[in-house]
Amino acid sequence: MHNKSFPRTFSHIGISVPDLAAAVTFYTEVMGWYEIMAPATVTEDDSAIGVMCNDVFGPGWGSFKIAHLATGDKIGIELFEFPNAENPADNFEFWKTGVFHFSVQDPDVEGLVEKILAAGGKQRMPIRYYYPGEKPYRMVYMEDPFGNIVEIYSHSYELTYSSGAY
Repeated sequence: MHNKSFPRTFSHIGISVPDLAAAVTFYTEVMGWYEIMAPATVTEDDSAIGVMCNDVFGPGWGSFKIAHLATGDKIGIELFEFPNAENPADNFEFWKTGVFHFSVQDPDVEGLVEKILAAGGKQRMPIRYYYPGEKPYRMVYMEDPFGNIVEIYSHSYELTYSSGAY
C-alpha cells in the first residue's frame, strides 16, 4: 500500500534586512502585509527564545532585531536585522544552493512594480507573459529596497504552470 503524505502548507519565511524599521514600513505599506508583532530585540540569554537562538545561531550571536508580519493568505514573514548585516551590491546569486527569491501574487503587476520602484526597489527585467496572446499570466523579477529578490505573479502558481509553461 502506498503511504503518500499530504502536501505541507507554508508557514513563514525569514528575511534578513539591514534596517528593520524601514523594512517594516516597506512591507506593510507597499506589500500590504500586516504587522502582527512589533519590532523587538532578542538578546543572547537563558530565556526560551534565547536558548532557541543559541541552537540556531550557535554561541556568541549577541542580539538581533526582529518583527513579525503576515500576508493576506496567512503566511508569516519574519524580518531580521542583525548587527553585522552585510548588504551585497548584487544579492542575486541564483547559481548557489539556497533560496534566491520569493514570490507574491498581485493581479495588478504593473501597479505593484510602480509602488516598489517608488519605495526605492529595483526592476530586474521587463514584465513578461507566460502565454503571449493566449492568457494574461504575467511575471516580473524585482528587488525590495534592501536587495532581496521578489518575483511577482499575476495569477496563482497552479494556474500559471498547469498548462505547462515550457
